[in-house]
Amino acid sequence: MTAHQALDPSIKARPKRKPGKTLALGVLGLGALLGAAVWGAHWWSTGRFIESTNDAYLQADSLSVAAKVSGTVSEVYVSDNQTVSVGQPLVRLDIRPYQAAREKSEAAIRAAEADIARGEAELAQHSASIAQVQAQLEGESANEQYAAAQVQRYAPLAKSGAETRERMAELRNALRQASAQRAAQAAALNVAQRQLQTQRAAIEQARAQLASAQASTRQSKLDEQDTVVYSTLAGRVGSRSVRVGQYLQPGTRLMTIVPLAEVYLTANFKETQIERMHPGQAVAVHIDAWPGVQFEGVVESLSPGTGSQFALLPSNNATGNFTKIVQRVPVRIRLNASPETGIEWLPGLSATVDVDTRRG
Repeated sequence: MTAHQALDPSIKARPKRKPGKTLALGVLGLGALLGAAVWGAHWWSTGRFIESTNDAYLQADSLSVAAKVSGTVSEVYVSDNQTVSVGQPLVRLDIRPYQAAREKSEAAIRAAEADIARGEAELAQHSASIAQVQAQLEGESANEQYAAAQVQRYAPLAKSGAETRERMAELRNALRQASAQRAAQAAALNVAQRQLQTQRAAIEQARAQLASAQASTRQSKLDEQDTVVYSTLAGRVGSRSVRVGQYLQPGTRLMTIVPLAEVYLTANFKETQIERMHPGQAVAVHIDAWPGVQFEGVVESLSPGTGSQFALLPSNNATGNFTKIVQRVPVRIRLNASPETGIEWLPGLSATVDVDTRRG
């Protein structure tokens, strides 16, 4: 008992602390200190190099399947969410209009070939006619020369009175007739040569029509092939909108093929987080759909610009009012599949990403 307690009985003696409680508090304080030291050491060696974001989503380069030709849907070979392989038929359109177009173009080919054959036969006939007209022209030219020589020979005799005027008139008339015949044959030769050129042009026209018909036939065959729509990608069918009996125009979207075997992850990091980030660095991924499961990945590439640069309406900061916003850079991450998990990743799922920027 102290002196104060002796003078004032109302003052009670202070209870003594138990040694065990003091020891427990000391142990707890020491444990907290050690925990803080361990955490600090871990942060210094590892944590400060980890860049994290929950703005991350699974993605896949899906393929929109569209019709190449117009027509009515006859058959749909796949159902919703069905797995398909490369080259598997998906949809078939009515082929009959394109078969009729091909038969029409094939008939045009036969007609053009017949026109060419007829034109070549007529060309040969015209060539023979030209040879005949040339021979006749040569004969008429010889007759004209002979008639002119006769006039020259008898002209002096007619002047001297040794030959009658009637005879001289007959010779001059024969010369005029021979000249007229030669001129007529020359005109006939000119007409025949022009007809030959016309016939050659007709043959060239028939050949052009043949080429056009052949091209139409090839196009019709391609259209027939395009009435069956095949998958060019392995994956699963999604967003199927095509139905039997539906009339399609070229470019009409039928369905989407999602390549689930080629799913990757896009993480949108703040611009202040990518200083030490580069391809090849290890990534730890936690997908919200599978809590407690950690997936491994690798940084594959960084976008050449921030997300706002590729937006439909990019922001314009050249105005009077400006508010600085931290931009985000899309980072593509390749996921390392775990066959033993039996998990099928689906595009659009949310994830949390931790990138270790120490290595890579």
